[in-house]
Amino acid sequence: MNTSKSFFTGIASSGDLSGKFDSHLINARTAMEQLLAVSGDRTVANTLTFYDQILTELDAAGSQANLMENVHPEEQMRTTSEQFSQKVSAFGSELSLNRGIYDALTAVDISGADAATIFFVQKTLRDFRLAGVDKDEATRNAIKKIREELVLISQEFSRNIREDKRSVTIMDVNELEGLPQDYIDRHKPNEKGEIILTTDYPDAVPVLTYAKSDTLRKRMYMEFNNRAYPKNMEVLDRLIAKRHELARLLGFENFAACVTADKMVKSGNNASEFIENIASASLQKSQIDYKQLLARKQQDLPSAAEINPWEAGYYAELLKRTEYQFDAQKVRPYFQYKKVQQGILNVMSTLFDVEFKKNGSIPVWHESVECFEMFENGALAGRFYLDMHPRENKYNHAAQFGICNGVAGKQIPEAALICNFPGGVEGDPGLMEHNDVETFFHEFGHLLHHLFAGRQPWMGLSGISCEWDFVEVPSQLLEEWAWDAPTLQTFATHYQTNEPIPGELVAQMKRADEFGKGLFIRQQMFYAKLSLSCYDRNPALVDTNALAKELRERYTPYKYIEGTHFQTSFGHLDGYSAIYYTYMWSLVIEKDFFSQFDKTNIMNSTIAKKYRDLVLARGGSKPADSMVKEFLGRDFNYDAWKSWLEK
Repeated sequence: MNTSKSFFTGIASSGDLSGKFDSHLINARTAMEQLLAVSGDRTVANTLTFYDQILTELDAAGSQANLMENVHPEEQMRTTSEQFSQKVSAFGSELSLNRGIYDALTAVDISGADAATIFFVQKTLRDFRLAGVDKDEATRNAIKKIREELVLISQEFSRNIREDKRSVTIMDVNELEGLPQDYIDRHKPNEKGEIILTTDYPDAVPVLTYAKSDTLRKRMYMEFNNRAYPKNMEVLDRLIAKRHELARLLGFENFAACVTADKMVKSGNNASEFIENIASASLQKSQIDYKQLLARKQQDLPSAAEINPWEAGYYAELLKRTEYQFDAQKVRPYFQYKKVQQGILNVMSTLFDVEFKKNGSIPVWHESVECFEMFENGALAGRFYLDMHPRENKYNHAAQFGICNGVAGKQIPEAALICNFPGGVEGDPGLMEHNDVETFFHEFGHLLHHLFAGRQPWMGLSGISCEWDFVEVPSQLLEEWAWDAPTLQTFATHYQTNEPIPGELVAQMKRADEFGKGLFIRQQMFYAKLSLSCYDRNPALVDTNALAKELRERYTPYKYIEGTHFQTSFGHLDGYSAIYYTYMWSLVIEKDFFSQFDKTNIMNSTIAKKYRDLVLARGGSKPADSMVKEFLGRDFNYDAWKSWLEK
């Protein structure tokens, strides 16, 4: 098993990186040749084993290249990684369209195999068919060409978002009135007297939440919602058109139908119906929320008739202070990054009966990155990296990146959390917003899913390989611990006095959080419907500007602001394509899951371990609806979600 070496061991140059990636592809090619060369009866041992070796090599090469192109500080390393992402994708496309491989796997005798192996073969053959392996040779060649083009377009879309570093410049510190003092302290005027505020989350979100200056908030809103504009307008159009072309070759009416065919939701039409049902259920709540926001604004401006989108966060914060006696700035001193990090590690260690140890001897790609290892019953069970603060040319959102999936008895799983939280700069105490803490829990949920699912017998079942509309359940579930006072009090201590966060302050925070659920859900349905609408019709009918305007005003009470181009930095239109609905679909399941926990003591590990064993550790070894039914003892329903909404 790979216990001492990390994927980055021995990588000092782009040449080293190329060599590592090349070795993965050579090994994959060798395994493919061995599989095809088998004569006689096809068995699990002489066919499926070789196929899984191919997947193992492609998983490592693809995951590692994807990570490096998004986080490495050196341009040449990022460029090399992008090039190998293209090669891995081309290999994967070739594999998925290889009729010889498909026929060999179809011929494997699985009559005496275990349930996991049978499911692996059935799932694999289905995926081959969805990829187009049963089409004629000319169609398969056309599919392969389009997929290669899509990789390039996708990389261009992501690169434009990553590299467009916008900023707002002010000349008077008084324009920062309302912002936390530590924020003001770390934004000193330069030699020209300019104060530079970037559109990175640690800069932008506090401005939109706390700044008293309406002008500053609007300027930040405009810049934030024009990231990657105008470059990505044309790129997005190409992405949508190519995906439609691919879907038609595969026999689907549109790409939404194609991408939902293997999901829990089953079809684009079902996804659309789900969006409308959720939007309808939350409409009245959102209208009440909006009226409260407007009433709060009218206390300052009696003639106000609407809330502008750059005002929503600001007036929500003021409303929470007056109506719910909660000031978000009062909790920030309790959420110092380093304490939050250690606290989350401790919570997860207790909850899931594992141990986390920092390993400073493992090579990393930047000096700020930390490596940790997970142990279970004294044995090394996984490795992960925390790359948690902003820097130039780094992925600028929050996500878990796989590095390699684990396989029982062969290799441990590795992954990385890539976030952009305050801290990491000399003199900055790293005080986090509570929603940053919630995000940390969320991404750690993905990480644990990846690590615990790394013990399957086959690579094709390991890691986060379940249906995509189930993927967010583990991450959303862990967010619940970010709201539990006893849990928070184990690590949320004031950065100056070391006093634990008061229970009453957490209670106020929870009460204040009840405000705005309707608006939040309707906003999510705007994102979901935009995502679906880009891909559920002929591209000739898709005008992303018009869609963004129409759908924002249909699903949210905020008017569309001319001159903004939100869609150009909406990375989910690439990665998630038509299926942003999955976040809310997963939330419905998550609320049902959380209903099984003891709310008076959510640190009780009994249910957590059941959840770990029946859900997280299963990876993709069973259909998601089967895992849900096994954990709940029934199919999931909307009852817990509706109770949460109506609180």
